[in-house]
Amino acid sequence: MIIINKKQDGEKLTVQMAGRLDTQTAPQLETELKEGLNGVKELVFDLKEVEYISSAGLRVLLYAQKVMNKQGSMVVCNVQEDIQEIFEVTGFVDILTIV
Repeated sequence: MIIINKKQDGEKLTVQMAGRLDTQTAPQLETELKEGLNGVKELVFDLKEVEYISSAGLRVLLYAQKVMNKQGSMVVCNVQEDIQEIFEVTGFVDILTIV
């Protein structure tokens, strides 16, 4: 299960998530992003309460990064140690801006 909270502030969109981003929940996030990225110049993913991320979740982050490369910037913040390890092992530390 995942809880997704989106907060729009002008051209900035902050997406806070809590729970597991996996094959069950990644499609929900992808749908929300496809509907919500028009006009967004700055995208922030707050992963403070994300316990787990699977390859499906990584794919959605990669999708968002590709979209934002064309229209603005994207950062990932408040990454837990376990999630940071996944980003390092998969090479996502070189693709995402993690702060």
